[in-house]
Formats: sequence, structure tokens, C-alpha cells
Amino acid sequence: MSLPTPLSPETVPSGDLVFYSEFDDFTIWKSALQAQLPTLRILQANEITDPAGIHFSLAWKPPEGFFDKMSNLRLIVNLGAGVDSLVGRRDLPAGVPITRLTDPHMARMMAGYVLFATLRYARDIPHFEQAQRRSEWAYRHPRSPEDIRVAVLGLGELGAYAANELQRQGLTVLGWSRQPRQLAGIQCFAGIETLDTVLSQADILVVMLPLTPQTRGLLSGERLAKLPRGAALINVARGALIDQSAMTDLLKSGHLGAATLDVFDREPLPSHHPLWKMDNVLITPHLASVAIPSSAAAQIAENILRVSRHEPPNNQIDPSRGY
Repeated sequence: MSLPTPLSPETVPSGDLVFYSEFDDFTIWKSALQAQLPTLRILQANEITDPAGIHFSLAWKPPEGFFDKMSNLRLIVNLGAGVDSLVGRRDLPAGVPITRLTDPHMARMMAGYVLFATLRYARDIPHFEQAQRRSEWAYRHPRSPEDIRVAVLGLGELGAYAANELQRQGLTVLGWSRQPRQLAGIQCFAGIETLDTVLSQADILVVMLPLTPQTRGLLSGERLAKLPRGAALINVARGALIDQSAMTDLLKSGHLGAATLDVFDREPLPSHHPLWKMDNVLITPHLASVAIPSSAAAQIAENILRVSRHEPPNNQIDPSRGY
């Protein structure tokens, strides 16, 4: 695959970029970024000899103290969409903008995962998976898509994309967000006072909210119990949005019929956790949507150049809101 054509910078960025991620490949990201900005020096954290020479950071969940002594830091790019690990930290230099990635490939990847997980329940695939393990021909007649109510919590860029994809399948889609939204063909609700109404109607609940002080623990055991008995839960957002212990108990009791979980309140999920052994739970290791270097590098490079020209970066988050 050919690399993108380098930008034609009006300003050559000064200073180095530090990369940090325990999950992403440094070599691939370095190659993609240098295809855009050939003169930019890109370092891993253990290669830093002069913290004051770091002007830019591309990071995913850096440890506390990571930004200490980076006195000339000018831009922090979060290596993903959720920025909760970068909000409210003590080691951030004052006034340094934080941006998130809005790569369209990430939105499509997330929507694909949500569509897969939702249709798996809408078409009763777990029923047939279990029957296969018993060598049993267990016919179940498919339900009409419009009879299946899917509630999407969170209608930001990723949530709205996924909700629209679900609606295109003929499913009845409800959307919920803290602020009012309008999406064609989707019944949208807003405000905490409407959340229980949405939950009570959901055959399948898809959680796509950002993690903020206001949403942490939002789906308590009491709220999850508002779901109709046998409802399925899909969480592709953050584990801390849900009371994981209460969710586990509701899955054991059958009030929650099933769950597809990509995120957890502790990651990796400990090997002794009962969720691993539950037949009605599908677990994936936080990969519903990830940044693709070849497509995301251009927007990262553009923001580096904007900051170098003393312009505000695109996709800057508001730390007070948490997204």
C-alpha cells in the first residue's frame, strides 16, 4: 500500500514528537507520520534525553507523570476518540490543547462492530451457536427487524454513525444523549430524565457514551434493571460507565439475556473474573475501533502544522466537558 503524499508545510515544525502506547506499533506510526512530515523527529518515551525538546505528543493512556518536565509542550494528540485518560491529570502543562482523532475509518470500524454485535442478537445467532455445540438442529424463526428495538446511548460522531447504520437495517432505533440531537428515522431522547424511558424500551442496548464525571457509573444496577427481561447489552465505550458487578449479577440471573463487551472497568479483564466463563457473554479486548496510522496521520500532521503557525488545532476537546 502506498503512503500518503506529504503535506506541503508553510512552517516546518520545531521540536520533537513523543509517542506512547502499550498497544500500538511505534514503527508503523512513525513511518506514517514521517511520510507527512519528513523533518519531524519522532521518539519513544524511553528515547527522550531532553524533555524540554518535546513539543508534541501522540499518546494513548500515558502513565501519571508522563508529561512532567515537558515544559515546551504545545500539542497533545490522543491516540483514539475517548480522551478520559487525559482529562484532569496533574502533569499537564497549563493551556496545552488536547485533540482527539476523528478518522472516518474509525467511525466505520466502530459502526461495523456495533452492527455485527446487534445483528448477532437480532438474528438469535447465540441460540444457534449453543445448539451447534449440542449437535442439535434447533430452528428458530427470524424476527422482523422493525420489531426489535435498539437503543443507542451517545449520539456523538461515532454513536450517530452507528445509529444510522442500524436504522438502515430496518431495526427500530432509539437514540439518547445528554443534549438534544436530531437524526432522520431515529427517535431521539435527551436529558437524564428520559433515560429510564429509553432503557425500558430496549431489546438491545448499545453504550457509546464518553466517560465524564457525569456519565461515570451512569448505568447502575438499578438502571440496568429497567431493561426488559432478556435484553442484550453491547458496550463499546468505557467500562466505568456501567456497574460491572451489578451487570454480572443481572447476566447470571437472566434479567440481562446476553452481553457483548469490548471494554471493562479494569483492563485487561482479570483472568479469574466470572464474565470469562459465562455462555451468554462475548468478550473482545478493546478493539471495536482503533486508529489506523495510514489514514489518521494526515490530520495529526495538519494539527502539528497549525500549532506551529500559532493557529488553533482542529478537533480540540473541552477538558471541562471531558470530550
